Amino acid sequence: MSCTVYAKVAHTIHMSALGLPGYHLHAAYAGDWQLSPTEVFPTVVGDMDSSGSLNAQVLLLLAERLRAKAVFQTQQAKFLTWQFDGEYRGDDYTAILTLAGKYSAVHWVATLNVGSGGAHASYYHRANEQVQVGVEFEANTRLQDTTFSFGYHLTLPQANMVFRGLVDSNWCVGAVLEKKMPPLPVTLALGAFLNHWRNRFHCGFSITVG
Repeated sequence: MSCTVYAKVAHTIHMSALGLPGYHLHAAYAGDWQLSPTEVFPTVVGDMDSSGSLNAQVLLLLAERLRAKAVFQTQQAKFLTWQFDGEYRGDDYTAILTLAGKYSAVHWVATLNVGSGGAHASYYHRANEQVQVGVEFEANTRLQDTTFSFGYHLTLPQANMVFRGLVDSNWCVGAVLEKKMPPLPVTLALGAFLNHWRNRFHCGFSITVG
């Protein structure tokens, strides 16, 4: 169904004996600024199902050589992803800047941030009740420095112990061991940190009551 020359709406109903029935609402809008047969601004495209989950995309022409794109995805009333792209087209080059948000699921979380000062990305994964791991990447354009790190969290409930470790691309290694002392309300922690690059070593311990 076409509402106007520039807007279109479509309805899709899916019925099957093998699965649950579904409904989708498709909507699209195209502006009257056409730079080429494949480029029309502004453009808005969206799709929503019967549960309220939405996928949408917006294309804008901010200037003659500057374009912007936004993408959103929701699951019912919860945002799953969002992303913003900026594109500048020169005479013989194209520059693109992307800003993205947080992506999460039941057992993992991923983030990505990009700016003029650099980029940062991280990923956390919960394998089970005992094991958790994470990785992190950071690039700083001002300091001309890039760092990658990996960490893990190990829980041993039968031994009342928790072990955490970290290693990064600067040859730094760290570890912390926590041990509960039942029936006393006491927790003993031992920690060590070694920087191979600078030849430095630190260690210590703590006792927590309560």
